[in-house]
Amino acid sequence: MQCLRLTPLLVLVLVASLGAAFPHEGAPRKGCSLFKYKQVIFHEMKAAEKMQKEFRNIRRLDRNCNTRLLDRKWTSAHLSVPDRVLLVEAELNFTITMLQRPARPGFARTRQRPLAFLAQAREDLQGCVAPSHQPSAELGQWLQNLRVATETATQDNISCLEDYAIRHVFEVLGDLNCAARQEQC
Repeated sequence: MQCLRLTPLLVLVLVASLGAAFPHEGAPRKGCSLFKYKQVIFHEMKAAEKMQKEFRNIRRLDRNCNTRLLDRKWTSAHLSVPDRVLLVEAELNFTITMLQRPARPGFARTRQRPLAFLAQAREDLQGCVAPSHQPSAELGQWLQNLRVATETATQDNISCLEDYAIRHVFEVLGDLNCAARQEQC
């Protein structure tokens, strides 16, 4: 009698394990935890806004900056779910790198909360896209532009990249939210 009760349970376990072994295309991989980013927390948005304001108060942008290379004519809503995750991962890596640069004490304190939030989001993204996933042409070109901009950064233009990252932090948060929803944004 006990054997009959365990049979449905064993079948359920087998089906679940097979489903995990063969992930569905477009769905985040097992271990991907983006649910909490479906709605970016109000306090995190306020901390990012405060950081931007503090940054504008201490830094006047050099008009010789050319960060148009990183501007996009498309939105993350037009990308597949795996592409959205790749985009957010690249944006987070770039933004975190720029926020970790040496700064005045006031800005260093102000950026700590947004930096911690973005670092946690980056950690949560680990394992969300299969390593074999190839980005779309649009995303691939943008990722290439980002790589070129960061690899060729000099002391003269690094402040331009830092400014770009901080000005676009809300875009990064929006893209994170879009990736978490796994549907049209």
